Amino acid sequence: MANLKEIRNRISSVSSTMQITSAMKMVSAAKLKKAQDAITAMRPYAEKLTELLQNVSATLEGDAGGEFTSQREINKVLVVAITSNRGLCGAFNTNVIKQAKVVADSYVGKQVDVFAIGKKGNDVLRKTNTVVANKSEVFDNLTFDNVAEIAEVLTEKFTSGEYDKIELVYNQFKNAATQIVQTEQFLPLAPIASDKPVSSGDYIFEPSKEEIVLTLIPKSLKTQLYKAVRDSFAAEHGARMTAMHKATDNATELRNQLKLTYNKARQAAITNEILEIVGGAEALNG
Repeated sequence: MANLKEIRNRISSVSSTMQITSAMKMVSAAKLKKAQDAITAMRPYAEKLTELLQNVSATLEGDAGGEFTSQREINKVLVVAITSNRGLCGAFNTNVIKQAKVVADSYVGKQVDVFAIGKKGNDVLRKTNTVVANKSEVFDNLTFDNVAEIAEVLTEKFTSGEYDKIELVYNQFKNAATQIVQTEQFLPLAPIASDKPVSSGDYIFEPSKEEIVLTLIPKSLKTQLYKAVRDSFAAEHGARMTAMHKATDNATELRNQLKLTYNKARQAAITNEILEIVGGAEALNG
């Protein structure tokens, strides 16, 4: 059985770890509330903008989307992997990294590069894939304008012909305990997948439909990327809060087991001392 000093040191170490994980859980819980409110408030706008764009573009003839809808032969693909800058959030980053590799491996014989948003994804994917850029600093000040700059870079890479297809891989926030790995086509714009006829709606167009569509598409792309980054940001805090909650529970259980072991060892030591005293007394009497 381990000596008492060693057990006391382990109890102290586990208690310190438990305090850290408990504090991290509370910090993530506070940040999660703000991040959850932001993505919840944004989703209706993003969905309505997409619906409006689809309704209007569906009534146009020909290639109304211009260079944004250009369907080219796929030779070069860019995978945008959205992870976090920090760890201790369970399988949050691992799931995105695995999915990014699955997407990359699905394009056999094609050139597949990675555009990392998040330090953790960049650190791992650069070992097996070509990472053309890392925009982890966006999480230091997560605003629409900062994400829009990244969307413009991605759009330029597609419209210039540098890449024929761009896909997003990220964690979608469902609730604090659940994150869903999503793979979305960013460019070219995917056609509407619906069996229902799309109505143009009761719209008054000024200027023409074509000009409106070409104006809405860049804004829609920026909104799509911002929603993905916001989703990932909220999912990160949810995953970290859940992971730290489990870590705190495990540390508490381990501390209780160590205390029980310590009490048993202490009781055994006291019993041995009593036996030695009694044995010594009997020897003197004899």
